[in-house]
Amino acid sequence: MENELTKGPVMKTMLRFAVPMILGDLLQQCYNIADTLIVGRFLGADALAAVGSAFSLMTFLTSILLGLAMGSGTVFSIRFGQKDSRGLKEGILASFVLLGTVTLVLNIVIFAGIDWIIRALRTPADLVGLMREYLIVIFAGMIGIFLYNFFASLLRSLGNSVVPLLFLAVSACLNIGLDLLFVAGLGRGVAGAAEATVISQYVSGIGIAVYTGVKFPHLFRREKGVRLRFARIREITSFSALTCLQQSIMNLGILAVQGLVNSFGTTIMAAFAAAVKIDAFAYLPVQDFGNAFSIFVAQNFGAGQEERIRKGIRGAVMASLSFGAAVSLAVFVFAEPLMTLFIDAGESGVIREGVRYLRIEGSFYFMIGVLFLLYGLYRAIGKPGMSVVLTVISLGTRVGLAYGLSAVPAVGVVGIWWAVPIGWLLADCLGAGYYFFRIRPGSGLSGSILQGKKGQ
Repeated sequence: MENELTKGPVMKTMLRFAVPMILGDLLQQCYNIADTLIVGRFLGADALAAVGSAFSLMTFLTSILLGLAMGSGTVFSIRFGQKDSRGLKEGILASFVLLGTVTLVLNIVIFAGIDWIIRALRTPADLVGLMREYLIVIFAGMIGIFLYNFFASLLRSLGNSVVPLLFLAVSACLNIGLDLLFVAGLGRGVAGAAEATVISQYVSGIGIAVYTGVKFPHLFRREKGVRLRFARIREITSFSALTCLQQSIMNLGILAVQGLVNSFGTTIMAAFAAAVKIDAFAYLPVQDFGNAFSIFVAQNFGAGQEERIRKGIRGAVMASLSFGAAVSLAVFVFAEPLMTLFIDAGESGVIREGVRYLRIEGSFYFMIGVLFLLYGLYRAIGKPGMSVVLTVISLGTRVGLAYGLSAVPAVGVVGIWWAVPIGWLLADCLGAGYYFFRIRPGSGLSGSILQGKKGQ
């Protein structure tokens, strides 16, 4: 099913498209939530700290593939909005070759440098073995991650956000079941948790690839004149490279913070590992809403419908602010019960620090909701460089303040937690200011960008 987002009531169309994306990525978080919960309950705080640190590393590396897929999806959406069948097919081919090559290179680099990577993360000596055991297995799932993200991005660019949700639902349930079997039943330790995740990733990746090929054969059917062109690879790269850079900077900053957190010892590592899962789960809906908003804007951008884009921006901002405020309140009130889902109630030091993190950062989810909308807007209108600038401001502030404030004895680890919302605030101010003074639809600038993309 293809769904044009250029027609129908603006907010109803956007929300109908966004909700399956939100549900899908909430299910995807279940991969990591299941690992964290089951590892924390059955294997203890040391294993939880090792898996949590490995999660930050894995997120950074997979962000490269995610950024390439998101950039490719923007091109697919614009071509779909322009009804350019040949351009869409050549874009699909170019993107698949590009993402496949990057996946292969990443696998080689990762396995060759895994010991150096663990040392660079300042991993405590007693956790090195656990972390290495987990990473060796989890990295084997990179091809599954590539397949799922590529085909999910393609389907979503055509307005089909339901099918990726269905494949993730099956995969998430499988992951939880295998986690319980491998860790609690067979006693395979952290390697078992990684094995459960990798198997589930391949199920979703291969499954969605087969589905897309069967249900949308016209996208892959050979057509006269359609071939792998350097111009298409360059076009995909121009959209994807900066989006990829944005995702990599974002997660590199988080990885840098993870290294700082590791220096405070196992208790802080375990608290951070659990709290970050709650944190990501809490603001994931506004992140996915920002991605859905980006596809909505890109299709309408391709169709030249500026007024529809303007209405979409107004509605999206209001929806994101409202949801962010509601989630902030819920996380603040239920921070302690949420932490006890991941760690035994007897680990009072871990729970106390996790609650403090959640009540500081969780009070400001409305700000990151706006930031995700800004990322999506600039990516959709062919200005991904601005998204990179906002990411550098947000993450640069976070990392700089985290290292600076945590070095002050009177502040300590709390400085790491406060650095996050300050970074969000600065990036929001810059992004909104740039929109109102330089990019606002109706200025004619977006139209000129659009003309430059047609006919490529």
